[in-house]
Amino acid sequence: MVKITVVEPNSRAARAGIQPGDELCSINGEEIRDVLDYRFYLADKTVVLALLRDGNPYSVTVKKGTYDDIGLDFATPLMDEKQACRNKCVFCFIDQLPKGMRKSLYFKDDDSRLSFLHGNYITMTNMTDRDIDRIIKMRFSPINVSVHTTNPALRVEMMKNKRAGAVLSYLPRLAEAGIELHCQIVLCRTLNDGAELDRTMRDLAALSPAVNSVSVVPAGLTDHRDGLYPLTPFTAEECAAVIRQVDAFASECRQKHGSRIFFCADEFYLSAKLPIPDEDYYEGYPQLENGVGMIRSTLEDFRFELADAPAADPAAAPRTVTIATGVAAEGLMREIARMTMERYPNLTVNVCTILNDFFGHSVTVSGLLTGQDILRQLSGVPLGDALLIPSSALRAGEDVFLDDMHLSELSEALAVPVVPTDSDNLLSEMLG
Repeated sequence: MVKITVVEPNSRAARAGIQPGDELCSINGEEIRDVLDYRFYLADKTVVLALLRDGNPYSVTVKKGTYDDIGLDFATPLMDEKQACRNKCVFCFIDQLPKGMRKSLYFKDDDSRLSFLHGNYITMTNMTDRDIDRIIKMRFSPINVSVHTTNPALRVEMMKNKRAGAVLSYLPRLAEAGIELHCQIVLCRTLNDGAELDRTMRDLAALSPAVNSVSVVPAGLTDHRDGLYPLTPFTAEECAAVIRQVDAFASECRQKHGSRIFFCADEFYLSAKLPIPDEDYYEGYPQLENGVGMIRSTLEDFRFELADAPAADPAAAPRTVTIATGVAAEGLMREIARMTMERYPNLTVNVCTILNDFFGHSVTVSGLLTGQDILRQLSGVPLGDALLIPSSALRAGEDVFLDDMHLSELSEALAVPVVPTDSDNLLSEMLG
């Protein structure tokens, strides 16, 4: 049962007499608990809605096109509260955040609905047999799962949740039902690497083709780990060894299953000082949002965009811009700057690498840069006509960094326009 907060004027729901404040109980006799139930059972052409108004039951029948909306809205996008994570993973990044940040940053979600709707990774420890049955019945696919290890006892140890091992049984159930699975392994030195990584890869490969892709990602470690499990980062040599181990097994998978299935995150290549693989290696980038192939994809997309861009105007006024980037993307940004200046002689692009003092220098991704670090390290530096920053460093839909500094504050302090950019607008913002 969920409360209706908005009824769109002149919608089918409004014409049927539904009002804000009414409670939706069921559709065609099926209980409605959240947005997944609502969207699934609303797909019929004729729907009978059972509702309550001030505790009094009533029902309406609505005829519509398949998948047409009827004009109802609810208090939250999920029509329910987010499910909080019940794990205490030894590598959890949120446990490593500095104190005093905004409250929302400390919330850990582990919601299977967000996996289907937004691609979030889930551990399955919040799930029950009823949840798995619903996924299979409604054909929710793909589902993204944080596996880490297929050793039940080790998974319990790493996630500090007694259900962590038992819920691994959900993976073959989902695979047998044909639900597409994308998995990730957050690799922790001396815990789930080495022989344990071999075991996990073998077990997941056995679920192919349902297990479509698996990313192997190093655990992110900040300087704020007081009292936490004593994890240490992989050395450059160890990163190279992980790549060799994963690639050797992935080559076997390609021969047997027609796909590599397993991919190392870019961070392993950068730490090992090894070249990023070519585009064909990534098989369409199934794990792009997990940092697998991000550098190669961005570079190839930029080359394509640059080749299609207008020719340089010899009469154009000189322009200088500065790109602020994290350590991980420094090489990428310098190559992009070089290609762009070669094409546009009147443009100067400077690249400034920002060290992450806020979280610690082991954190190198651009999306975790803070306003205060950018300000401190670029104060007094000639920045030209604009400072370009990664839009991923800002809160989604807002102009606020993780440290709560506003974009306008940074722009005012540096006396230069600060422009958020991503792969879609980087070239146009460089050119002005």
